[in-house]
Amino acid sequence: MSEGLSVAGVGKSFGAVEVLKAVSLNVPRGAFHTLLGPSGSGKTTLLKVIAGFTPADAGHVTLAGQDITNTPPEHRNIGVVFQNYALFPHMTVAQNVAFGLRMRGVGKAERAERVEAVLRLVRMTGFGHRKPAALSGGQQQRVALARALVIRPALLLLDEPLSALDRKVRQEVREELKRIQAETHVTTVMVTHDQEEALFLADRVVVLEGGAIRQQGAPAAIYRNPADEFVAGFLGIINLLPVVLEHGKLRLGESVIAPPQGLVLPAAGGSFNLAVRPEEFFVVSAGEGDPSDVLKGQLIVAEFGGPVVTLKVSLAGQVISILALSPDILDAGLTEPGMPLWLRIRAGQLLSVGAGRA
Repeated sequence: MSEGLSVAGVGKSFGAVEVLKAVSLNVPRGAFHTLLGPSGSGKTTLLKVIAGFTPADAGHVTLAGQDITNTPPEHRNIGVVFQNYALFPHMTVAQNVAFGLRMRGVGKAERAERVEAVLRLVRMTGFGHRKPAALSGGQQQRVALARALVIRPALLLLDEPLSALDRKVRQEVREELKRIQAETHVTTVMVTHDQEEALFLADRVVVLEGGAIRQQGAPAAIYRNPADEFVAGFLGIINLLPVVLEHGKLRLGESVIAPPQGLVLPAAGGSFNLAVRPEEFFVVSAGEGDPSDVLKGQLIVAEFGGPVVTLKVSLAGQVISILALSPDILDAGLTEPGMPLWLRIRAGQLLSVGAGRA
């Protein structure tokens, strides 16, 4: 860890409000971590503490083996990309990218060489003479990224860098960002409130809430095994099913099913919640197949979304969401509001909030 980023017990308060509560995390050299959480969770404050823009009240920040807790921002060798890009409107693209090199006293010839190389990296060759106003939002974002990378930082910090882009451009720049990070191997920490963005980009996701880390780990691990109901609900869509354990089976309303394989049941039995992702249901119409061991629901509406259909289903007095491939639903005619549906859960894919998994 000596070559990466280490945050140890960092705390920060603004007046009586404790914004960060002894936050600790480690980002290995070359890794891409995302800080994910709702507004007010502390993710942006943590980023500012790492960058040196906000002093910590407690704890330490170490980068490349050096304690930088009290080091001024300009001496931390950190590249930062802001949400609003912060490009100088009176400068050309090349001048914007070269700005950090000029401040560091890099010679003109080397500056030109490094600017050309980084513009090539972000696929902006030939745009060096233009002003920011002549660029699209996606192009401005690439220039801001180039300016942060040209100084060859030990750490790259991204503060919701894609939030100002429309959906199509955002997806394109997101893919470019992943490619660039993989090519440069720069240690990266990005703040986002977009769950899809965090899952796509990160080697490791850090979920914050109320100034504390609720869970951190690989995207797939957190998505499929959330630590609690907050994480389960924040990282994607989740259906919470209140069940009762009776004689080794699970009762949900009038339905009784065998516990899916891999589910750890509470020893004392009783009531608890099961968290089921929308894509983890099999759906069949009533009257097909074996009617035993299924959850029996009623279709409220089928929402067509191109390759997938979202089904809103009434189940035991609550509304759940189910995702299925369009051909499976449309070809079977499972779209009529009010029709009964039988639901099965994929074996081993059930999340037991509070009960655990094997």
